[in-house]
Amino acid sequence: MAVVEWKRDDTVAVVKMVNGENRFNPVFIKEFLQVFDEIEKDKAVASVVIVSTDVKSWSQGIDLIWMQGRMAEQDLQAIRGFLYGLNDIFKRILLFPVPVICAINGHAVAGGAILSLACDFRFMRADKGFFFFSEVDVGIPFIPGMMTFCRKAVPEYKFEEMMYTGKRYGASEMEAHHVIMKACPNEEALMADAMAFARTFNKKRGVFGEMKRRMHKHIIDVIDTEDREYIDPLKVMYGD
Repeated sequence: MAVVEWKRDDTVAVVKMVNGENRFNPVFIKEFLQVFDEIEKDKAVASVVIVSTDVKSWSQGIDLIWMQGRMAEQDLQAIRGFLYGLNDIFKRILLFPVPVICAINGHAVAGGAILSLACDFRFMRADKGFFFFSEVDVGIPFIPGMMTFCRKAVPEYKFEEMMYTGKRYGASEMEAHHVIMKACPNEEALMADAMAFARTFNKKRGVFGEMKRRMHKHIIDVIDTEDREYIDPLKVMYGD
């Protein structure tokens, strides 16, 4: 059974995460990347909207049960491969040659919130769901690439507060600090607003993709060089 699906609605590719809390593990990474490969081949697609089918969560981030299982088995290579695969998702979104828009219809937690920040634009429902980084509480600090692209979407003063406190935020506060474009009153309004915004795009992929490559070059450089210092020795989890 698929965990990520997509369907074209006129010129908009609607990507649906369909696995409950939509936690990241090797299966999620494989299917997410496959979906974006398929979308890129469809030349009729001019924008992408990512949404969840779960009634509570957009994405809760890393599959900690999978991660802890690999740690218990000392399957360190699987963990390294997973972390590099997660970076592949972030880079795919950062460089994707059409706009990628999040319709955050539930909790966006930890890696889920980070995934949304890799996207170009974000909308969020105001009546349900929180946006927050739980890394400080679960013992998984940000690695350099994550911090770099989060800063493109979150003002520095707010990013520090979010990263160090683990505080939960609703859509209205995220809108006030320009992390999201709009706090929508409910899920119906969220999808209507996100889809209407997505339909405003009909840009040439060549120039749009090149603009993203130039804008995010420093982010990609950090992901490709500095993250290795933390991923290879697995300096990514702390218990104290």
